[in-house]
Amino acid sequence: MSKKRFVNPHVKHIRRHLKDFLLWKVGYFDEEEKRERAPIDFVYPLPSRELHPEQDSVTWINHSSFLIQMQGLHILTDPIFSHRCSPVSFLGPKRRHPPGVAWEDLPEIDLVLISHNHYDHLDKSTVIALARRFPKITWLVPKGVKRWFDKLQIAPVYELSWWEERRLSLRDIPIKLTAVPAQHYSGRKGFDLNDTLWVGWVLEVADRRCYFVGDTGYNPVDFKEIGLCFEKMDLTLIPIGAYQPKAFMESVHIGPEEAVRIHNEVGSALSVGMHWKTFRLADEPLHQPPYDLYQILLRERIDPRTFLAPPPGHALAW
Repeated sequence: MSKKRFVNPHVKHIRRHLKDFLLWKVGYFDEEEKRERAPIDFVYPLPSRELHPEQDSVTWINHSSFLIQMQGLHILTDPIFSHRCSPVSFLGPKRRHPPGVAWEDLPEIDLVLISHNHYDHLDKSTVIALARRFPKITWLVPKGVKRWFDKLQIAPVYELSWWEERRLSLRDIPIKLTAVPAQHYSGRKGFDLNDTLWVGWVLEVADRRCYFVGDTGYNPVDFKEIGLCFEKMDLTLIPIGAYQPKAFMESVHIGPEEAVRIHNEVGSALSVGMHWKTFRLADEPLHQPPYDLYQILLRERIDPRTFLAPPPGHALAW
């Protein structure tokens, strides 16, 4: 933290001032090398795994929102069910795909994890609706975000900084949560850049471990350190979208290539892709990330069954 604002220790310039956005829009960062476009009929190959009700499971809802069933607990990450990710309902990126789990089909939610305060990850209308429908939810947020919840009179909310831990008992089930580093930024109003922190989350219940990466760029330090600290991840939820043009996006977003590096560096048994298909936030086509991911896995001789990119609503056992 520097001058009361949080910083990324491994990158100097995140290119997120107005001038940088204008340069992006006029083509300053356009890439000369064009990627192979994904075939329209490409479908990511998914293993046929029979899912039993008592098994741990994960369902990608949309964007960075997952429904995780873990040892009997129901957990949501960065939930957004709104039509737009924006401070207003009539402007801003609009939804390109419906949620893969309908609002009315959500089970009783025990825990919600928030990675940072951007509109596509901390959606006010969704948060308020969840708090009303499931008043017993426990919320975990990055440092500085709790005051946003306090204004809405939503509790209990616990805020953590990087490498801080919180132990909870939810429905008599012990759970340990650790906020881990990510490389990103925060802000909702234009003048509050990096006033609050951005994190990933590691959840541990019994002998099971899940890592929600959040929103991040890649650096060669943080994810190796996370891998060394935890040794292995049973499930890792990793962004694979919003990566073009690379010169503009790479400081705060990863593409499939960097996602595979993180998959390897944290020792993930199963990874699932997120942050694609829902909102158009970058230049690559919405259906491109899974194709790029699949090609990279084949090139690196990594079993694609260990890193999946299912469509919204597809439940996976883990």
